[in-house]
Amino acid sequence: QVQLVESGGGLVQAGDSLRLSCVVSGLIFSNYTMGWFRQAPGKELDFVAGISWNNSRTHYLNSLKGRFTISRDNAKNTVYLQMNSLKPEDTAVYYCAAGRSQFLGYAGRYDYWGQGTSVTVSS
Repeated sequence: QVQLVESGGGLVQAGDSLRLSCVVSGLIFSNYTMGWFRQAPGKELDFVAGISWNNSRTHYLNSLKGRFTISRDNAKNTVYLQMNSLKPEDTAVYYCAAGRSQFLGYAGRYDYWGQGTSVTVSS
């Protein structure tokens, strides 16, 4: 059984930082592309960041470059999302996903999804 478990969300103030983690089990983690997506209340699911299986390539939503950083530790079966200078508009449920596609920014290319972790940024 494949499981992706996110953690690290919470309630923070604008300008604060958070580091989200996603621990993966049930698949060969190092063979999978990993991604982060988010969904704000009443809005569609949006791509945040993706990283290739070997750490060689990353892709970000353009508006998030410089503030968010995706990374992975294959020895720990974990992918991270470092979020700095958080803004109220970053408030959303953040989801971790795993897939085998080279198209990092497309939700439809990911096969497995976590339950999400909630991030709320107050002004």
